[in-house]
Amino acid sequence: MGVDSEAQLNRKFIEFAKLLNVYLNHFPKHEKYALANRIRNTAYEVYDLITEGQKRYLKKTTLSSLDITHEQLRMQLHLANELGYFAFKDGRTEDDHSGLAKHRYLTISAMIDELGRMIGGWIKRLKDEKKWQ
Repeated sequence: MGVDSEAQLNRKFIEFAKLLNVYLNHFPKHEKYALANRIRNTAYEVYDLITEGQKRYLKKTTLSSLDITHEQLRMQLHLANELGYFAFKDGRTEDDHSGLAKHRYLTISAMIDELGRMIGGWIKRLKDEKKWQ
């Protein structure tokens, strides 16, 4: 991954993390220290693995872990959506919860998909360069 690609991945992740933290702060109070905290920790682990992948000489294990952790984050966000947690604002459900929840989930899903494409491209490039060790 080139320096520009690394910087772009970092910027995209930070943009994602900022929005994610806003949404997680609106989750119901009983989930603030359960699923919301788990999602936040998984997101931070993704960022740690991005940094590790950029610095390691042999990247295969790190990028495999990054790909798996990214998918775990995607599934945790899907679970939160299925449980209706994106419809909350300040710990309470909103009256117009369906539109708000759908908008929040589609926005965060698009961002997590973009991160996934960038990670997948990174892995593909290393495989094409025969540096997948």
